[in-house]
Amino acid sequence: MDPASSTAILSRQNGGGAGVQAGYTALRNSAGVRLCAERTIVRISGDDRASFLHGMCSNDITGLKPGGLAAVLFLTERAHLIADAIVWATADALLLEMERALWPAVRAHLERFLVADDVELEESGADAEYHGVIQIDGPRAAQALAAAFGEPAALTGAWRCGAAEGGALVAQVTRWGAPAFTILAERESAPQLVARLVAAGAERDVRAVSIEAAEIVRVECGVARAGVDTNDKTIALEARMESAISFGKGCYIGQETVERATARGALKRRLMGLKIGGERIPAAGARVMLADKEVGHLTSPVCSPRLGVLGLGILHHSAWAAGTAVTIHDADGELPAAVCELPFASNR
Repeated sequence: MDPASSTAILSRQNGGGAGVQAGYTALRNSAGVRLCAERTIVRISGDDRASFLHGMCSNDITGLKPGGLAAVLFLTERAHLIADAIVWATADALLLEMERALWPAVRAHLERFLVADDVELEESGADAEYHGVIQIDGPRAAQALAAAFGEPAALTGAWRCGAAEGGALVAQVTRWGAPAFTILAERESAPQLVARLVAAGAERDVRAVSIEAAEIVRVECGVARAGVDTNDKTIALEARMESAISFGKGCYIGQETVERATARGALKRRLMGLKIGGERIPAAGARVMLADKEVGHLTSPVCSPRLGVLGLGILHHSAWAAGTAVTIHDADGELPAAVCELPFASNR
């Protein structure tokens, strides 16, 4: 799809295609900064916090030292995905950074098993130490932080954190398969930090970006978003979330199913990409059809300025071969599509 067609689709679908495209360009070529209203911070305290959370999630928590981070999954007993999160270890608490909409289900899941443990759960609010989540992504993300704070921003390792100015925490992470940064800040200082990062990086085309622009990059990179590309029947391995699983730790909720699926290699569904033809973005939840058989549902449909209309879908193994021709069916009709391996290859 040519750039003009992509811009037209972006404008029709988002009502602000130029802004989305500018944000996308910054994320791809420079750096984009975003205050993430969709994410929350939960403080887990108490003497048993590490041992309790270790048994409740997919990664190693007891080995996490203050200043360390870990990507984790919360699973049911059958390894169905409830949510993913990042655990930040401080000297006196574990900070759980995650999708705000998924926290009620995680809280209910944790409280089912919280009996006599010395553990307290407190969602970020007006009195919380950290409230705002800022993400900085793009090839110049480290330079953007260095310009704003006057010192090198890159921290060795994928999951390390350190103190930034104003008592905020800054971490280098791996997001969408590339180095990126996250800052946890106080409610009052978070917007000022975003403005500071953008102003300091103006000469490098660092911009404040929207979630719509960030979602395009996420989809291009083939990264599932819990609760958007998954549902309560999705097994974590189907969503390609292996990087948040420690296969050497002890028992945790859902481990048996994960180990069995890994050992047998018997997954029947898996997250795949969909490159969609036509001049519109189909609806999320549209059926993906291979001949006359439904093989999955479309999730995260977007229009990429580089690659055209894309989407993700957890598809039946009969449709895993790259290039497989499928049809997308929604209320507005049918669209042709081709199955792609992830991440999507650039057409430049």
